Amino acid sequence: MKAMILAAGKGERMRPLTLHTPKPLLEAGGKPLIVYHLEALQAAGYRDIVINHAWLGAQIEQRLGRGDRFGVRIRYSPETEPLETAGGIVRALPLLTGPGNDWFVVINGDIWTDFPLSHLQRPEDPDCTALLVLTDNPAHHREGDFALAPDGTLAPDGRRKLTFTGISLLHRRLFDGLDDRAGRLGPVLRKAMTAGQVRGVHYQGQWMDIGTPERLAALDRKLD
Repeated sequence: MKAMILAAGKGERMRPLTLHTPKPLLEAGGKPLIVYHLEALQAAGYRDIVINHAWLGAQIEQRLGRGDRFGVRIRYSPETEPLETAGGIVRALPLLTGPGNDWFVVINGDIWTDFPLSHLQRPEDPDCTALLVLTDNPAHHREGDFALAPDGTLAPDGRRKLTFTGISLLHRRLFDGLDDRAGRLGPVLRKAMTAGQVRGVHYQGQWMDIGTPERLAALDRKLD
């Protein structure tokens, strides 16, 4: 199975830090955010990784290279302008899937977590097209994203919603009929949820959305 790290965003909420540095290369604990993902993927047994990029993408390729020093093989999916999450995944599908290899992992490049990626396993339900990792709602996102039912299925709405961590296991069938102008991943997932095709797991370990300079500084203090 292959994995994709989403790294094409401009990081506008991170300005001025991202005026000259792409967000995935911002450092916490003396290490770029994206390197934590590469190390976690390698430790979980993933060797083929795709990274999409747009804003200052050449810096990402120059810094990470082909992935040799991380024990992985990196291939890049460049975007002239960010295609949003679903569009970026659709463009990268030829690099992520192939005959008999329909499932792949996707990770947002601007999160930090200790979630063990080896725990991501293909769902037994043949109709399932996505497995999402959810966590308790942080202070900056109290409303949550999706509702997790006792049987593990996810719904767009419910009495108690959890936050999507940005870690998912996706099937290429989720993107049938879409092109790289598909927009954001959220609406694609909600449509699949309505059809009963999405499952979730609740992770209660460490997770942070590194969306602002303040949260980056908090992570840096945590890892120092």
